[in-house]
Amino acid sequence: MSALICGSMAYDTIMVFQDRFKHHILPDQVHILNVSFLVPELRREYGGCAGNIAYNLKLLEHDPLPMATVGKDFGPYAQWMAYCGIRRDYIRTVEDSYTAQAYITTDMDDNQITAFHPGAMSFSHLNDVPTDAGIRLGIVAPDGKDGMIQHARQFADARIPFIFDPGQGMPMFDGEELLKFVELANWVTLNDYEARLMQERTGLNPAQLAERVDAVIVTRGAGGSVIYAAGTCHEIPAARPTAVLDPTGCGDAYRAGLIYGLLEDLDWVTTGRIASLMGAIKVETAGTQNHSFSLGAFRERFRENFDYTF
Repeated sequence: MSALICGSMAYDTIMVFQDRFKHHILPDQVHILNVSFLVPELRREYGGCAGNIAYNLKLLEHDPLPMATVGKDFGPYAQWMAYCGIRRDYIRTVEDSYTAQAYITTDMDDNQITAFHPGAMSFSHLNDVPTDAGIRLGIVAPDGKDGMIQHARQFADARIPFIFDPGQGMPMFDGEELLKFVELANWVTLNDYEARLMQERTGLNPAQLAERVDAVIVTRGAGGSVIYAAGTCHEIPAARPTAVLDPTGCGDAYRAGLIYGLLEDLDWVTTGRIASLMGAIKVETAGTQNHSFSLGAFRERFRENFDYTF
């Protein structure tokens, strides 16, 4: 049972600012903003929504198929995917571009400021959703705008159910465009900020959006998540992390848990808790693809958190 993961592949340069942004950004001076943050800690990681979701789904012993456009510098990332056993059937190289690059600065409150160079991601529309690869479901995660629109339409035309995950790509779309995605999708997943922005642009709150799809999932960080489905609001508690080191990529780990639950035909209560635990495990490790576990250990930790197993 394969899932096609449409989204970005990126190199993440992650920096830690050992203070709080709010101490240095004056609300009444943002119109002349000129700040510099000293970041003694820096590392370069493999990332991007498609890469992160695929990595986490592989940990859950499924066979993800990431689909993305990458640049001439993708070699080290390709070697990492091979090491992890993640297929590259639908990874296309755009030779005169660089792979997408994210520069992320996190402060002591886990707030983030990100600068993003799309690079080859802007050519994501060169890829088409395959209709003969035995794909059970898909996800349209942040990617090039034209690619996101095209892949949503192709999933719908092929009658392959998919998750719409606008993420940091949401500012590219107006209310009418977002509603078109909702019309085509089977599920919508957002964080709490994105849910507010979606409501501003479409006029629909999560419960109202859920009347148009099978489910709307809203994550709330340490506050857990909520799943609106079939007229019911499922409150999903946050799993307990052993440490809180790096929030980057937690949303992608959560989405991998959602995909796992859908592929396994699990109920929303269990699917949400699997997703919650995936996010908790990710936050314990710096970087988006440096955590690991066996499925047996994951099931045991699930039991410890939620007093039952799946």
